[in-house]
Amino acid sequence: MTRRVRVAEEIKEQILYGLPHSLYTGIARSYLRTQGIPFREVSSHHPDFARHIKPIIQRSIVPVLVTPAGEIIQDSLDIIDHFERKQPLYPAYPDTPLQRILAILIQYYGSQSLLRHAMHYRWSYLEQQRDFLYDAFSNGAPPGVAETLMQRMQSYLPGLGVTADSIPQIEASYHELLAVLNRHFSEHPFLFGGRPSVADYGLIGPLFAHLGRDPAPAGVMKREAPRVYRWVERMLAPGLDTVEFPDYGTAWIAEDAVPETLEALLHLMARDMLPELTDKLAYLDAWVNEHQPKDGEAVSAKPHQRMIGQVHTHFRGVPVTAGVEPYLLYILRRATAVLADLNETDRQRVSTALSKVGLLDAVPQPSSYSVGRRNHIEVWEHQ
Repeated sequence: MTRRVRVAEEIKEQILYGLPHSLYTGIARSYLRTQGIPFREVSSHHPDFARHIKPIIQRSIVPVLVTPAGEIIQDSLDIIDHFERKQPLYPAYPDTPLQRILAILIQYYGSQSLLRHAMHYRWSYLEQQRDFLYDAFSNGAPPGVAETLMQRMQSYLPGLGVTADSIPQIEASYHELLAVLNRHFSEHPFLFGGRPSVADYGLIGPLFAHLGRDPAPAGVMKREAPRVYRWVERMLAPGLDTVEFPDYGTAWIAEDAVPETLEALLHLMARDMLPELTDKLAYLDAWVNEHQPKDGEAVSAKPHQRMIGQVHTHFRGVPVTAGVEPYLLYILRRATAVLADLNETDRQRVSTALSKVGLLDAVPQPSSYSVGRRNHIEVWEHQ
């Protein structure tokens, strides 16, 4: 049963609880603006969040959407899927199987793998942008909270694989990503054609909230990749904002095709994302085999704990340690389902195309378990 909060009858817009500098709030905000869905954004520091929202969702996390009917939806992915079921103006899932699977993989890459880049550029360059970040973290927060939050966030870097050894590779990866995307957005307004997909929404989180907004990385983006910065603006504007592409239209790229400019991004993802993802999937298999969680059991002992352990892996050949969040399966199981539902001919075609760009193994194999969400908490589900 969906729990609701009491709202005034005259409220006709959605209420989005979040923060301007929040990566995941940025995803939901971008989607709502693109679709022309009326909403009002409220800081998660507002007393109503602690009074009415946190007791229901059981943890302090954003974004959270409250519908005019009082329904609570927590998580940017769930917010998108909520409106996708209502036939939005610009549906975000491509119609064809290869593009749909790739969009989900890019969504994962943007919202999860690029967190390392986003957190590095925000906190490793703290002294160059301290005033900017202090203003962001203190806005609406009780006195003294900003410094505590900033110190806590900076302390997460080693657990995200941000170390003296990995930083040169993280920055090289970011420069390469900008170059690849800059070329693509010189020819296409969005990743898969004339409207944003879940892939674009996955990327906009880090590429706006941290990398396109914080002074140090935003300067890099503006200097090296003006078309990427323009895409960031496009993703934040109401509607589509495709003034540079007046005759492009709003359709997906035809015939389930993947343009060469996008293939370059996919090869980069395979290089940077797949080794770590492979290690995390193996860790999850071993953990489930050892602990045998029951169907519906929470993935962690406490709602705010999303990691169940750490894995020793590598990023571009550099050893790093990374936390393992079962939530990754909540995202990627959508790709598994698309591939599994195809007939043999289409499955072979799509698998061959995924292998070509090195991403077939990024689609988890069908398994006896997965991860879902019940009462706003990630839970194990048996298939």
